[in-house]
Amino acid sequence: MAALTENNHSASAQANDYPDVGTLQVTALSEQNLPIRNAIVDISFTGDPDAVVEEVQTDPNGQTEPIALAAPPVEYSLEPSERQPYAEYTIRITAPGFEPVTVSGTEILSGQLALQSVTLRPSDPGEAPDTIVIPEHTLYAYYPPKIAEAEIKPVHASGEIVLDQVVIPEYIVVHDGTPQDSTARDYYVQYKDYIKNVASSEIYSTWPYATLAANILAIQSFTLNRVYTEWYRNKSYNFTITSSTAYDQKWVYGRNIFESISDVVDDLFENYLSRPNVKQPILTQYCDGSRVTCPQWLSQWGSASLGEQGYTASEIIRYYYGEDMYINTAELVTGIPASYPGYPLSIGSVGADVLKIQEQLNAVSSHYPLIPKLVPDGIFGEATQAAVRTFQSVFGLTQDGIVGSRTWYKLSDIYVAVTRMAEGI
Repeated sequence: MAALTENNHSASAQANDYPDVGTLQVTALSEQNLPIRNAIVDISFTGDPDAVVEEVQTDPNGQTEPIALAAPPVEYSLEPSERQPYAEYTIRITAPGFEPVTVSGTEILSGQLALQSVTLRPSDPGEAPDTIVIPEHTLYAYYPPKIAEAEIKPVHASGEIVLDQVVIPEYIVVHDGTPQDSTARDYYVQYKDYIKNVASSEIYSTWPYATLAANILAIQSFTLNRVYTEWYRNKSYNFTITSSTAYDQKWVYGRNIFESISDVVDDLFENYLSRPNVKQPILTQYCDGSRVTCPQWLSQWGSASLGEQGYTASEIIRYYYGEDMYINTAELVTGIPASYPGYPLSIGSVGADVLKIQEQLNAVSSHYPLIPKLVPDGIFGEATQAAVRTFQSVFGLTQDGIVGSRTWYKLSDIYVAVTRMAEGI
């Protein structure tokens, strides 16, 4: 882990206001989703962007080592406060043959690993360098409160509901503004990436696991209700959901996410909330519970308190939404070669599922050369274990050499991405 460097008096003074430490890992990718090695990453405080506090390079996987950075006290993020609980950093990424990218406002929380992924496009003298500005967090700044809606949408015989089962989509289309703003841009975002982005924008990663899980389940159920009911498309819009907090949930183009939130989403992404005899995912609305109160909805700050008291995720959910709210699992996950077999694969495992992960690892290793090539034989031996461990290391997973659900689905995601790239899709 790199040590915090203070290059001048201004940066040093700002760092002294932040007695705690968080970490940041930057990933540089091309537009084809390939890692960019030896990219230069300069990091400075957003309030003093010319004073570089750290400069690092990306490795063959396009990643930096985790970088230690000064952060405010963790207590600021554990209860409502006027004090900003995160430090804001500006990151500038440069690489030969690519346009530089600047990200302003990357958030660093005490004791948390922030993950900042940046896509660089090829150099073009006619194009201006990319600049991404991450706005203040929804729990710190003021955003319009949610407009109340019915949690269950009516199903009309006319066919307004076009899906006959709950499906985890591969992509959703995010309209970056209010529904009526025709100038706002639409983004195609992978479902899990969308949930991780929203959760990192709506809650603090320092909260207990149960609190994170409860909030993420609410975020996912809200999102899947929009998907299932084709809510906006039935209003003649060509998107799935908006980034407006008044209508939907906060999503921020280019923002960093947090490892702890990413892990919970990877655990729970197939789940949503439901009530008895209701087919559709429930539109689970929520509010911060401090500046805005919302009886019958989940309180974000209240859920943090319940998590600290030892409540489980399901207990938090039922505390706010009632005893008849249940955690359900989607019938179908789209965009993956095969669903997780339901049990982990490790040394001694044999069969078609092992063969599948060996073939996928070989495809991924063509773009991530640290992953060793395998002889696909359907036998999980030491070579397969070593390749799995390397894959887990590259993609921030527990390096145990076992293919559990997180590793299975991450491998599926990366395999699909590199396969589509090879096919020119």
